[in-house]
Parts: sequence; C-alpha cells; structure tokens
Amino acid sequence: MECRPGCGACCIAPTIHTPFDGMPNGKGPGERCVHLDDTSLCGLFGDARRPACCSQFQAAVAFCGSSKEEALELLTELEALSDPKGD
Repeated sequence: MECRPGCGACCIAPTIHTPFDGMPNGKGPGERCVHLDDTSLCGLFGDARRPACCSQFQAAVAFCGSSKEEALELLTELEALSDPKGD
C-alpha cells in the first residue's frame, strides 16, 4: 500500500532507541518525532539523517489499517507487544 499522506502514526507510536538528528536520546513510544511537521509529513524523508528503522518501514494494511486513527492504534499495540519489558 502507499503511505497515507498526513498520517504520521509511524512517527509517533514506535520507540527509536538510537540517537538521531534532533533527538539525541532517541524517541519514546507515543512521542511525536521532532521532524514530523504540522501536516504529519516527515521532514527527514529522503534525507541521510533519517533513522534506518524509519527508512525501512513499509506501509501495509496490517500496520496502517484504513485510517490515521487505526494506524496509531495498531502501531501502538505492536509497540507494546514488542517491548521486552512488557507486563
């Protein structure tokens, strides 16, 4: 599937453990990336400073659902399930 313009769920839900441009401590789960602009587009898209995990993410119905809200729910659930410190 094509990335849904204006969604940005993949720039909010996941944790990024490694430091990257503008976020020297990485990014926590549910934290909005500093590079996500007001229209929910990545300011580092196509830039070498973009984290590898972001560049490798591929939009898919299983992760993105049918709306921005559903994408945020699905990715938040996947983030919680993948947390090694999970309850």
